[in-house]
Amino acid sequence: MRHGKYPFIVGFLFLPIVLYVGLVLWPYAQTFGYSLTDWSGASQEMNFVGLDNYTRLLDDEVFGNALWHNLLLLILLPVVTILIALFFAFMLNVGGKGGTGGVQGVKGAGFYKVVFFFPQVLSIAILAVLWGAVYRTDQSGLANGVLIKLGLASVDQPVQWLSDPDMVMWCVLAVLVWSGVGFYLVLFSAAMQSIPKDIYEAALLDGAKRGQTFFKITLPLLWETVQTAWVYLAIVAMDAFALVSSITPGAYFGGGPDHHSELISTYLMRSFLRNGEAGYACAMGVVIFFFTLILTVVSLWATKRDKIEY
Repeated sequence: MRHGKYPFIVGFLFLPIVLYVGLVLWPYAQTFGYSLTDWSGASQEMNFVGLDNYTRLLDDEVFGNALWHNLLLLILLPVVTILIALFFAFMLNVGGKGGTGGVQGVKGAGFYKVVFFFPQVLSIAILAVLWGAVYRTDQSGLANGVLIKLGLASVDQPVQWLSDPDMVMWCVLAVLVWSGVGFYLVLFSAAMQSIPKDIYEAALLDGAKRGQTFFKITLPLLWETVQTAWVYLAIVAMDAFALVSSITPGAYFGGGPDHHSELISTYLMRSFLRNGEAGYACAMGVVIFFFTLILTVVSLWATKRDKIEY
């Protein structure tokens, strides 16, 4: 430090910056370069094709369906997950009956948080096995078994959950919501605990209902946390490859039936590993990169609000 603070700072930052450039930025740059070639991925030979891979994407019906499925998840997954997590977090933290201690959460709130958070600790492999048993197409499947007992389905014609083109994406969405709600419930609960209870008590004394306190107090004070959750869930929606490839039908990374659960990531991996079209797959990767980047910036801008002090 006697020789100046700047050499000291540069000395500590040099190695992390080198690692970041070599392990993050350089692979991105390579992907952009490969997307302009006809590289097969199995050899070092490649020819420059310009923007042919990108123009091919515009006419690719499977890619269009995959993009639509990603958009569907991108819209519904954050909305549904955040709404459910906010509701339960609000009920657990300030939804109990106020006694002499004023506003309080429900009894056993800590236990409920552990129960809700439990799916978050399960790996994708366990989720695939668990929900594969739930969605099993015969009467031994949990979902069909319940429907048959209730008289809503027959043994001869059980519901084809993952084999039905009209239902497969909704089944995937249900698994993503179920596995993610617990994490955001705990996240919102931690943020709610920083809100002084005096604010709620003053609002209730003024005649405000619980619903009004949620929309007028809780939600505005949690907006930055909700904004962060929205960005994370948007990234999950764009990167649901592991789950879709594990539970949906179809050879080589799922996506069935007949591409009705296809995502850009599953189509990318199939093009790269099975079809030997690494350059085309890299073009899809570039599209995912810019698509995610643009949507993140737009969502942060659209949900930007002035910070509320309390």
